[in-house]
Amino acid sequence: MRAETGVPWLLRPAVPRDVEVIAELRATVMRADLERLGRFDEHRVRQRLRDSFSVCHTSAIEVDHALAGCVTVRPAEDGQWLEHFYLAPHLQGQGLGSAVLATLLARTDAQRATVRLNVLQGSPARRLYERHGFTPESEDPIDVLMVRQPTKAYPPPPKEPPPKPRDTHTPDP
Repeated sequence: MRAETGVPWLLRPAVPRDVEVIAELRATVMRADLERLGRFDEHRVRQRLRDSFSVCHTSAIEVDHALAGCVTVRPAEDGQWLEHFYLAPHLQGQGLGSAVLATLLARTDAQRATVRLNVLQGSPARRLYERHGFTPESEDPIDVLMVRQPTKAYPPPPKEPPPKPRDTHTPDP
């Protein structure tokens, strides 16, 4: 796939060996916002990712055959949770995050799923989410809980056609 800027990228299933690279990416990407909020801790920022890392719900974002980001979309009782959406700083602001998010939201729209996420107060990522239809559901001094309803009205899934009658007798030629 290509972002608006022509950067080739792909989503692939995460594997266990990705966890440390993603933990480092998380620390890099979140540092400024966590420091601004007085919440940055060198160990905790990485450990929270390690503790919640799920290979079955996480996709790695690759650019030029290298891990450049990740995103987790996990099922919840009332839809899906979008978590751990990180993109290497040198790739931010080029349309890649928007392209990845649009791809994921097309999938959740097809499932008719409501999507929720948390974003840190004051994070520039909030503007990305708002451009893709997320709205604030609740806020506290640290986090903004955002929600997005599916955007398309999909018809009900088609019914299976009735089975064709089987020909039990074939006439001789």
